[in-house]
Amino acid sequence: MIASLYPSSLVQTGEERQVIVNKETPPEKIGAPSKEENRKFRFLGENRKQILVMVDYSDAVFLPEEELAFLTTMLSACKLDLGDIAIVNRHQHPDGNYKQLLSTLNSKIIFLFGVPPLSFGLPIDFPHYQVQNFSNATFLYSPRLEETKDDGILKSKLWVSLRRIFGI
Repeated sequence: MIASLYPSSLVQTGEERQVIVNKETPPEKIGAPSKEENRKFRFLGENRKQILVMVDYSDAVFLPEEELAFLTTMLSACKLDLGDIAIVNRHQHPDGNYKQLLSTLNSKIIFLFGVPPLSFGLPIDFPHYQVQNFSNATFLYSPRLEETKDDGILKSKLWVSLRRIFGI
C-alpha cells in the first residue's frame, strides 16, 4: 500500500528513472492579466468633468479623511464637487501610467498631488504649480495634499494655478 503512494524512491540510489507526468490534469496556467483587466482603475467620484486627481497613499484606499476634506473645499472654490472628478490612488495602481489612465478615464485635466510627472510615466518633467499642457490634457503637479493644506504659501500657489486652469 505505501509503495503505491510513492512510486519513486525516496532515497536517491544513483539510478535514473523515467518520470511520468499525469496528462489528465494539465498544470494551471497563470499568466499576466489581459489588457482589459489592466485598464480597470478604481476611483472615487463620478468623473463627470473628466478631471483626474492622482494621489499616492499607502494607508488609504483613496486618500485620508483630512485630505479629502481639504480637496472638497478646494473643489468647491472652483465650483466643482466630487462627482466632477475621479480620484485614483497611485499606491493601488503602481503600474498605471498616464496613457492608460487618460484613455480609460478620458481625462482632460490631471492633478498630480505628490506624484512626480516622470513616475507617472510622462516623458516630460515640470515643477510644482506649473500648468503644463501635454497630450491634449492639462497637467498640474503639486506637493501632497497634507503638505499644502496647512501651509498658506503653498495654498496660495495652488490657488493661482487652479484659477489659471478653470478661468476663475
